[in-house]
This record gives sequence, structure tokens and C-alpha cells, in this order.
Amino acid sequence: MPQIRRRQAWEMALRTGARSSTAKGWSLREERGQVRLEMRQPDRPRASVLLPFQWSRQDVGAILARVRNIYVLTLDGHDLSAAAQIASGKALRSLSTWEEALEHFREFKLHHGTAINPRTWQRYDQVLQMVIQLMTMPDKKSPIDSASLIDACVKDWPPGIRQREVRVQYIAQFLRFCRDREHFPVQWHPPTDLKAHIGSPTQDRAPGHMKGSPLSDQEILDLIDSLPDNEAGLRWRDALRLMAELGLRPVELRYMSVRKHHTTGELIWWCDYRKRAGVGMTKPRRAFALPLMNQDGELVRWNLLERWNAGLLQLPPLGSTQRVSRTATTYLYKKPCWISLKQRAAARGERAVIYSFRHSFSLRGHQRGVDPGSMAAAMGHTLAVHLRSYPWASEQTTAAAFARSSESINPVKAFQ
Repeated sequence: MPQIRRRQAWEMALRTGARSSTAKGWSLREERGQVRLEMRQPDRPRASVLLPFQWSRQDVGAILARVRNIYVLTLDGHDLSAAAQIASGKALRSLSTWEEALEHFREFKLHHGTAINPRTWQRYDQVLQMVIQLMTMPDKKSPIDSASLIDACVKDWPPGIRQREVRVQYIAQFLRFCRDREHFPVQWHPPTDLKAHIGSPTQDRAPGHMKGSPLSDQEILDLIDSLPDNEAGLRWRDALRLMAELGLRPVELRYMSVRKHHTTGELIWWCDYRKRAGVGMTKPRRAFALPLMNQDGELVRWNLLERWNAGLLQLPPLGSTQRVSRTATTYLYKKPCWISLKQRAAARGERAVIYSFRHSFSLRGHQRGVDPGSMAAAMGHTLAVHLRSYPWASEQTTAAAFARSSESINPVKAFQ
């Protein structure tokens, strides 16, 4: 007679535990030393799946945890095979699960923790809807993990710019929520280091001092006039006007004020920004306006000082001191007139960048006869830095000096 193997106590406990954590018709059995989960229900065809565990006492806890996870996933509408793959982390969750997680994340951000307002949530939603769209693609084209998902969502934004950084941060927040609250599989846990996804500006994009070229006054006027008439557009118009007319670094928009001159009593521009220079710091300074000239040769009057002093000039949100340049670049990035301006500059071998407004101020001053020392003081750096950074300053000074020398010499005596 064939020998009948008696079931051990742990085997009976395993089968009992599986039945108590699922529903009628669910069961476990041994198959060649491994575990097979079976599901028999009247309204469904019989189904089974082989689980990646040994039929052994040591794996009882892991087996029961996996069975419970698979059962919960079938309640969400997955068939047994798909539920087993998702529970093992080998398959993507369904669209409904991603959408549900996004709705839960929205509730969390609006009503729990450090709550945000609905207007701020709209910025999150614009980014995270792209996550949902990507996860609706056929499996072979959809991202397979958190890193590829983040990269797919930010690939259209240049590395290092503020808007790309914000998108990465929003997606990482959502994925952390999916990990901690929605129990997503491990491949959707966000990377611990986001620097690789944010990236750094390439050398030709860096907003460095002479990485850009000056623009003509008319190019600046056309760009400013092209900005939208909405609130953001009107505020950025004034921000660009200040940079162009006063030769400001973008960050200096945060440090401007109007005060009375200590001796004359006239209203003047004042900049409190201090920039580290070598072993020291630059000093706060008075800023001077150089109005732009249109193509008809007329000076353009924006009345910036008077409007500022009257409280009628409002700047856009600029972010932290370290972010102002990126914030301005991000705003202009996809504006048609800015794109066209950059293309025209590139065609003549030049580059339009956010510092071009400051560069244009320097060139305008030298074209109008302001000496390099005065231009350096007005722009908040030393004469040596000014001559090194703006070659036209030294070139024009040299040419003017020789012109004056030629005018002062008696032509007859010059050859005696």
C-alpha cells in the first residue's frame, strides 16, 4: 500500500490562515515543493497561480502576507494572475489605482499636513496629470519605474531650470505618498537623490556674466510689448523694464527702493544688494536710469521711479535670492517673442539670456558717452571687472582717447 504522508501542524495552520484571510473558494496546496494558490468561485472560472515560495515552515508568514495582498488586489478588479504579478512588484498598477492615488494625494495636500490652497494644487495637478497620462500608455511604452517616470515627465524642460526642478519635486512628493500611504510596489518608490533628474545647466545655458550678448533697444521694447496682458504679464513687463533701464542683475529686483538724496532731496533709485567679490563684498549703491530709445530715435519714458514711489508698480513673485534668475528665465522660456529673439541672436552669432538686459544697459551707456568708471559704479562692480566683463567698454575708451588726442594736436607741428 502507498505510504500516506501525514500533514504537519504548520501546514494545517497555513491552509487555515489562507482561508480566514480571503473568501470561500480560496485555498493553498503544495506543488513540487512550492506553493500554488487556487481560486474557485461560482461566477468565475477556476484559476490558480504558483507563488515564489517554498512549501516550508519558514515561509508561512511570507506566504500568508502575499495571499492577503493578492486577495485585496482581486477586490479592485484584477484577475488572479495580474494580482499576483502586481503583488510581486513585476507589473504596473492599473490606471484606476493611479487615479485613486492622485485623488487621495489631493485630499492630503489640501486638508492635512502642511496644507496648500486650491490655487497651489492646480500647479501640482498640471504636472501630475502627465503621470496619469503616461501610465495609460501600452505597457511596453509606459515607464517601468519611478526614475524613468520622472525623466519622461521632465524631458521637454532644459536641465537645471527652476520649472524642471519644481516638476521633479512635485512628482517625487506624489511617489513618496504612493509609497507611504498607497503601498505601491518598490519600483515606484522615488529616488533618494533627485539631482540627476533635475540636472545642471549646460555651459551655453548658464546665466553667467558674459555668457550672453547685449540686445538692441528695439528688440527689448518689442519683447516687453509682446508679453500677455494678464496680471503675470503686466508684472513681468515692469520687471524687465527695471532690468533694462537700470542695468540690474535679476536678483537685484528684490533689493530696490526709492529714497531721497541726502543733499538735493531728489528721489533716487537705491539698490541694497551686496555681491561677494573676491575676498570682499560690493557695497549698496545708487542706480541710474538710461532710458531706451525706439527705432524713431525717441526716448521711451516708463515713469518707473514715480510709479514705484507711488506704490503703483508691482513685481511678480521672484522666489528666493538664489532663484530669481531662474524664475525670470522660466517665465520667458516658452514665450514666442523670446524664442524668436533668441533665434535672431543666434543667427548673428550671439546669445540672448536673462542677463542680456544688463549687458544692453552697459553698451547703451558707452554708446552715449558715459565713461567706464561711472558705468562700473552704476552697475555695482569695480572698473577692472567692468573692463574685463564688457570688452566694448575698453575698446570705446581707447578709441575715444585716440580721437581726442588727434583733435588736440597741431597737424603742422606734429610732423616737425
